[in-house]
Amino acid sequence: MTLREISRVLPADQAWGLWTSRQIVARIMDTCGPGLAGTTVTPVDTIDAHGGRVIGEWVHGAGVSEADTSDRGAIYFVHGSGYALCTPRTHRRLTAWLSRLTGIPVFSIDYRLAPRHRFPTAAEDVHRGWHWLTTQHGVAPEQVVVAGDSAGGHLSIDLLLQSDVTHPAALVLLSPLVDLTFALARTAEQHRRDPAIRARDAARLVELYCTGIDPTHPRLTLDVAGGRVLPPTLIQAGGAEMLSADAIALADDLRAAGGRCDLQVWPDQVHVFQALPRLSPEAAPAMREIAAFVTAALQRDHIEQVG
Repeated sequence: MTLREISRVLPADQAWGLWTSRQIVARIMDTCGPGLAGTTVTPVDTIDAHGGRVIGEWVHGAGVSEADTSDRGAIYFVHGSGYALCTPRTHRRLTAWLSRLTGIPVFSIDYRLAPRHRFPTAAEDVHRGWHWLTTQHGVAPEQVVVAGDSAGGHLSIDLLLQSDVTHPAALVLLSPLVDLTFALARTAEQHRRDPAIRARDAARLVELYCTGIDPTHPRLTLDVAGGRVLPPTLIQAGGAEMLSADAIALADDLRAAGGRCDLQVWPDQVHVFQALPRLSPEAAPAMREIAAFVTAALQRDHIEQVG
């Protein structure tokens, strides 16, 4: 009755419409998100070894030490919202909760947004941030879990399909966007209306990033089934959202490539419900599942290294 109807009428291709959408999403994330008490945030704005700029923030949830992370591991978080709406700031409540539950810090990459910055800018920023984290900052790839939501899921998968990227311990995806044509979402929409947004409105937003690019470009239409075997993956999606179809298809492709994937479709939940615990009571148990998966993945990798 609110977000779905607002997204229908706001013109994403006009500055005022995009600005309004950004404000609405930020307010929802703040109002319905978890608390920030005890959270410490450290901004990062640096130049990598190749002269590229890396922007983001370290988030230490309540009780998580700000001491050197090189021997404790980290989560590399790639936020979503159509390549155009969100930032590490909008997702700070979610990343702080994730840090507190896992006991490790989160580095949230601040990639450049459309329409000012188009494809492949976001993917390049995510790639640059990963290499900075695992080389210059000194956190070994096997001590990192990559996590992303929505379009951040697409960017995370794209990152790990690149041949120059050493795989992390695991991958966590929340309501991942995989099919940028929204064909899967439109099919799902015929059976159940997404309570938050229409497929055509979401597609308009994503087009701000990749307009004019052949949709079959290998970094837009990702060949997951025929690509590298990705690390153990946990996918969570809401049963009420249209992108549950993307989550199911992605899980099938990950397994077809030879990877391990745990798919959880939470009944009647909306897009990235984990970020909205004041709206969705299911957010807390879902986040506990994620924390347990992250902890087990990092412990398993540590045991394998010692062995």
